[in-house]
Amino acid sequence: MTAPYDRIIVLDFETAWGRGVKLGFSCQTNEEYVRDPRFKAWGLSWKDYGSDEPAVWVTHKDLPEFMASVDWSRTAVVAQNALFDVSILEWVYDVHPAFIFDTLSMGRALRGVEVGNSLKKLAEMFGLPPKGDGLSPSENILDALPPDVERTLADYCCHDTWLCEQIFKRLVVGYPAKELRLIDMTLKMYTRACLLLDPDMLTDAILEEKENREALLQKLGVDETALASNPQFAELLNTLGVVPPTKISKTTGKETLALAKNDALFQALLNGEREDVALLCEARLKVKSTTERTRAQRFLDISQRGPLPVPLSYYGALSGRWTASKGSAINMQNLKRGSFLRKAIMAPEGYQLVVGDLSQIEPRVLAWLADYEELLDVFRSGGDPYAAFGAQMFNIPGLSKESHPDLRQSAKSALLGCGYGLGWAAFASQLLVGFLGAPPQRYDLAFAKKLGVTQAQAEKFLEWEVNAEKLEAIPHTCTTKELVIHCLAAKAIIDKYRSTATPVVAFWEMCGALIEESLYKGKEYKHKCLTFRKGEIVLPSGMSLLYPDLHVRRYEDEKTKKSQVEWTYGENKTKIYAGKITNNVTQGVARCVMTDGMLRTAKRYFVAGTVHDEQIVVVPDAEVQDAKTWVLAQMTVEPAYMPGIPLDADGGAHRRYGLAKN
Repeated sequence: MTAPYDRIIVLDFETAWGRGVKLGFSCQTNEEYVRDPRFKAWGLSWKDYGSDEPAVWVTHKDLPEFMASVDWSRTAVVAQNALFDVSILEWVYDVHPAFIFDTLSMGRALRGVEVGNSLKKLAEMFGLPPKGDGLSPSENILDALPPDVERTLADYCCHDTWLCEQIFKRLVVGYPAKELRLIDMTLKMYTRACLLLDPDMLTDAILEEKENREALLQKLGVDETALASNPQFAELLNTLGVVPPTKISKTTGKETLALAKNDALFQALLNGEREDVALLCEARLKVKSTTERTRAQRFLDISQRGPLPVPLSYYGALSGRWTASKGSAINMQNLKRGSFLRKAIMAPEGYQLVVGDLSQIEPRVLAWLADYEELLDVFRSGGDPYAAFGAQMFNIPGLSKESHPDLRQSAKSALLGCGYGLGWAAFASQLLVGFLGAPPQRYDLAFAKKLGVTQAQAEKFLEWEVNAEKLEAIPHTCTTKELVIHCLAAKAIIDKYRSTATPVVAFWEMCGALIEESLYKGKEYKHKCLTFRKGEIVLPSGMSLLYPDLHVRRYEDEKTKKSQVEWTYGENKTKIYAGKITNNVTQGVARCVMTDGMLRTAKRYFVAGTVHDEQIVVVPDAEVQDAKTWVLAQMTVEPAYMPGIPLDADGGAHRRYGLAKN
């Protein structure tokens, strides 16, 4: 692909800022700050990339002239945290660089998210002169900079620009061109914001939620304070004759109230038979769950200032997937399907949003990596993958959603959640609070028998002391006998998955062995599109999953008397094991498939956002019908590095994001 630019400029803005009560800039998001009427750029420093000429300071009054002197349509920009600098270029000065390079994003991908990738840290890593300290004198100044303060600020800024250029020179060597395009795409989702927000819908939703919450409080005769406070809510439960549920804190090891929405015991009360208790729990959730109404208010506030910038962090996770941009205050990665928030997001007038979503991408990638041909054939057939897999798991030919809905759901849970070495105890525990977003579920005796659980299996299960300890650690409101039955059924599903998906189990074992042989000892090993090396796994994109500073602890388990190995890496001592490596490589490769499709789409249309395995594409009204087919086709092109993988995608179009796939 020919570069869309002829010139590269390295630049850095310096702007008015303050932490006092009067200014309060420090508590603003980037979007609020740059769009604040008080915003002021003191100036910028810039230099042509690769030039021997030093960086030049452009003062505030000369900024318009500088902007007009550059052909931005053929100019690329390099900056540290380019989201900040380019949002100023685009929103304040209405100039739009042809391409955006960002050393912060590149550092995050090459060094890891947790180590920190500020200009100061990157300069230290490369042994460059330290970042200066000339910002403080300009704090809390809004009107005009004294000449001596501006000279200090200009020198500081020019040095930062030089550092940014030097860091970029080092980071860009060997950096995959496709990944640089993804950085550019990600930043333009934010800086070139075009999605609109419906203020009327947001206002109505906020008022409706408030009215419903207040009506429920009035019906129950309680106030928000009592519901939000753990001790006071526990007292309310006591007045209803309910013993407040408790658990052992993982942090302190002491008994504490189990009243969070993800506590199994709280979920049992919320979904129990007593309507008065369930209503009380529902009211607590409405009071405690402020995320939706807070985000609705933030959306409403943004709508008054302009289009919605989509704030995403490129390579925000180990797998390379996007995460919510830190400090943005709106997580665009967890908007609930069907929510009014999604419906309030709209395409510009004369356009629609074509939404394409890769179908079951992680199970497909895992099956391909593991050479699980039976499952790949299920995907190739285009039928119901969960029913087909359930027919294999439970040996029931023709199993369908209609004939065996419970077994199909179990097969779905296994296919989506058990492919990474999930154990029966974790599976059973997650089911009680809602597995993968499903409603809470407890398996009963009839279902356990349907799975083939016998009395002899139950007795043998309970003979193991380790199993008894795991049972005791699972929060529950049912009887011990009911919990045992539930866990036996969960274990039966796990066992059936593992006996059916033997290629996946073999893949776990390979990944587990490579922790020591490759990631620790450094022996290079290639498996299909993956390359295992010391401290890293190279993905087909050319980027790597990073496992720095790997440590090993070998010991004998006191209960099983078996030799155990514990692997940790990084400053936070994150544990790794076969299932986690399997999960990481599956997500990493799935991300490669997803981003390849997005880059193909971007050649024709603007990609305005992405949510997990979904891309949001802005398309003119007249082209929508053809574009839907075309976008899905771009997403399902067979990658050259994954021959034979069956891909599928679904989607739709609508002016409102939340209605595009209905």
